[in-house]
Amino acid sequence: MTLTSESFSFVADLVRRRSAISLAPGKEYLVESRLLPLARRTGKSVDQYIADLRHRTDIDEQELVVEAMTTNETSWFRDMQPFTALTNHIVPSLLEGRILPTLRIWSAACSTGQEPYSIALTLDEVLPPSVRAEITATDLSSEVLEKARSGSYTQLEVNRGLPAKYLVQHFTRVGAQWEISKDLRSRVKFLKHNLLNAPPTGGPFDIVFLRNVLIYFELPVKQDILRRLRSVVRPGGYLVLGAAETTVGVDDTWERIQVDRSSIYRLGTGRDS
Repeated sequence: MTLTSESFSFVADLVRRRSAISLAPGKEYLVESRLLPLARRTGKSVDQYIADLRHRTDIDEQELVVEAMTTNETSWFRDMQPFTALTNHIVPSLLEGRILPTLRIWSAACSTGQEPYSIALTLDEVLPPSVRAEITATDLSSEVLEKARSGSYTQLEVNRGLPAKYLVQHFTRVGAQWEISKDLRSRVKFLKHNLLNAPPTGGPFDIVFLRNVLIYFELPVKQDILRRLRSVVRPGGYLVLGAAETTVGVDDTWERIQVDRSSIYRLGTGRDS
């Protein structure tokens, strides 16, 4: 059974209200593929599953739908350029002329943890022993956060972007899984968080990774998110976005800095709230 327009509209409205992500007409295939596992466990088709949900109030089940629709692709050191910028520009800039015993980083929409752990692996090599890294990683989905906290990945998952040297130095084979070291895992705190709400605890942050997220939002929502970010980023702190994202024309409080073939964004010391 194909997805009816009523079912698609219900899911699109639910996702927009809970996460502000817009599902335009034509994304029916995405709804079907993402919700198929939820429907199968009830023995129903996707359309029947949604129709049942439309006619009863089940907050927990609605949350599962939103989580399924907002779970994004991830990999180790994704796109690489942000981590090169972290090593060659962001960290040296933050450390220059400053006594900085703790560097605080927020990895937003962290999915199953590859991004915050990639940040931890990078900082392990570039930070002096006198500086400690504290990484707060957040996501809307309880399911992906549970996996991220475990620090356990399949062979296929570690093959996606993880350099062999890090696998040897920081992972242990446990059965069919690879587990990241307790030391690295202890540097990352995972929290459930919706970007539409007030920022999480753990700040003020020196660096925020908010990659491949803003592209899903309409302009007013992007502006609200960036405004809330300003309240928890230290003056002079950095924002790292996805390659297709920018603050230019959205929130010009952030200064765009070209680093090699990518851009990062710096919050001025005279920011507005």
